[in-house]
Amino acid sequence: MVDVAFAAVPTRVGTVMAAVTRAGVVSAAFRDGARARGWVLENLDATPVDDPARTVLVREELAAYFAGELKEFTVPIDRRLMSPLQRRVLGTLYANVPYGKVITYGDLGAVSRAGVDARAIGQVMGTNPIPIIVPCHRVVAGNGIGGFSGTGIETKRWLLTLEGHLPPTLDWEL
Repeated sequence: MVDVAFAAVPTRVGTVMAAVTRAGVVSAAFRDGARARGWVLENLDATPVDDPARTVLVREELAAYFAGELKEFTVPIDRRLMSPLQRRVLGTLYANVPYGKVITYGDLGAVSRAGVDARAIGQVMGTNPIPIIVPCHRVVAGNGIGGFSGTGIETKRWLLTLEGHLPPTLDWEL
């Protein structure tokens, strides 16, 4: 039986949810709530547990990242909610595209040797179960910023600005 501990981290872009199994962070979402938590529990056939000790590192790292103090996550990752294609593509992204850098959908497809086109890479990014930590926001279109599932393009723009890839606007705040 799988059990999952949940954490809620207030950030500039909303309350981020992180779900942690005994193996590591299995899911993250830009909006905490019953829907996000229910999706994790249903897809893992898991039960929730109250275990703040299990979530302390991800809470600290997410807070530090959103404060502009953390450039690389060290929390263990549990990839069990990823398909084989997601594991290949998201694993390549995680290992090869550091803070402040970006890669195009097409280039990520080529580097990961996934054998799929840029559009399919976009679908992988859109279904990433661990956004922020596995940084799908760092994948951009060849002719611009590209899309961003869930919370919209403004969140992607904010994250890329935080990381220094995009210049801040006059009203941008950390």
